[in-house]
Amino acid sequence: MELETPLDMICRIIVRAREWDAQVPSNEPDEVDEDGPVSTDDEYDVLIDEKNDSVEEEIATALDDLAEDQRAEVLALAWIGNGTFDATDWDEAMAEAADPEGDSIADQLMDMPMLAAYLEAGLEAFDLSCEGIGSID
Repeated sequence: MELETPLDMICRIIVRAREWDAQVPSNEPDEVDEDGPVSTDDEYDVLIDEKNDSVEEEIATALDDLAEDQRAEVLALAWIGNGTFDATDWDEAMAEAADPEGDSIADQLMDMPMLAAYLEAGLEAFDLSCEGIGSID
């Protein structure tokens, strides 16, 4: 199997997906009393990387920059990585990814809570990796 999607683009998506997975919803309350905003801050809140739209937008933009067949390829890799398909079922995974039911390919990918891990496992199933590409070690 030879990827049509540039490996460095898949690796870029993986890096951003890792950042997205590491973020958590804000725990700041929307309450205000007579003294101002009510907060449950503790000294460790500064260590929490809260969700922000920019990382999500970067992933969406990277996916939008791909051709439709390349997006399908990324989805098929994620499915292989999460065990929906086996590497030997590549053609079947590609056929199903190319004709998505319901959500768009990009939406299906964005809805995967462990997208980075699934893509890495999908690449590994074909003896590919992001090692040495960009900032990934």
